[in-house]
Amino acid sequence: MAKSAGRRISSTTKTSPPKTETGRKPLSKPAQRVALTTSRPELLVDGSDAQFRRLVHSLFGFLVRHQTLREGHAAVIGLAGIEYTTLISIRHLSAQGDVHVRAVADHLHLSGAFVTTVTNKLEIKGLITKTSHPEDRRRISLVVTPHGAELLERLAPTQLQINDVQFGVLNAKEFHQLLDMVQRLVESSDRAIALQRYLAEAKVKGLSPEARQMFAAKPAKSRKS
Repeated sequence: MAKSAGRRISSTTKTSPPKTETGRKPLSKPAQRVALTTSRPELLVDGSDAQFRRLVHSLFGFLVRHQTLREGHAAVIGLAGIEYTTLISIRHLSAQGDVHVRAVADHLHLSGAFVTTVTNKLEIKGLITKTSHPEDRRRISLVVTPHGAELLERLAPTQLQINDVQFGVLNAKEFHQLLDMVQRLVESSDRAIALQRYLAEAKVKGLSPEARQMFAAKPAKSRKS
């Protein structure tokens, strides 16, 4: 009986953590310092870029989800995502006048060549027509056909409900602020892409004062809504 009790006591006894030669517990390693991904003071909080990284990764999360919604809209009417986006852009831009490839490319921030490829597919599917502009034969006007319009009208009720939910977190002021910020981020992203290509081709880590001025951010200007 005594031996059994002794075994129970021994089995429940906790072992002490290993000690160093001086009798103290080993110190944990200090956290490794991670290189900053931005140097702009406006984007740092107490010298850390953690909140900036949170913003970038949240934007990525939003864009992935928005892409999923776009693909879902497109699937309803039997199109690929970019085909749907181009088709609805042509229709909305037509309310402002004649629509041509450059207007669509500027609206979607895409290249003219890419938009031409997509519109060729839409034309083959009978969703748009291409006609020469009456004043400039080199300029091609894009018009949504009745069939293309019918597909967009069929999608509209579902699209309306989904957009109301996705953007329902914004009030009117936040909506206009977000619109302005996104437009400026598109422009600054173009400069960032140009800088990335420049650094890759030049194989340099830093910029000369002249090059830095070339890629410098332009003063922020508020756009009229």
